[in-house]
Amino acid sequence: MSEAKKVRIKLVRSSIGYEKSQRATLIAMGLRRLQQTVELPDSPQTRGMIYKVRHLVQVEEIRE
Repeated sequence: MSEAKKVRIKLVRSSIGYEKSQRATLIAMGLRRLQQTVELPDSPQTRGMIYKVRHLVQVEEIRE
């Protein structure tokens, strides 16, 4: 059986002072407060969102 990969994303910096599109990306990922953590499937779409806000988040790969 193949293992589904996920990524754990934690918001470590505020989006204040950055572009509105970056704030919208964080909200789309489910991150609304500092130090909040979400787990999302590891897909090209998720990786693209992470890349856009890579200076605001901390990413950890997890296997299930």
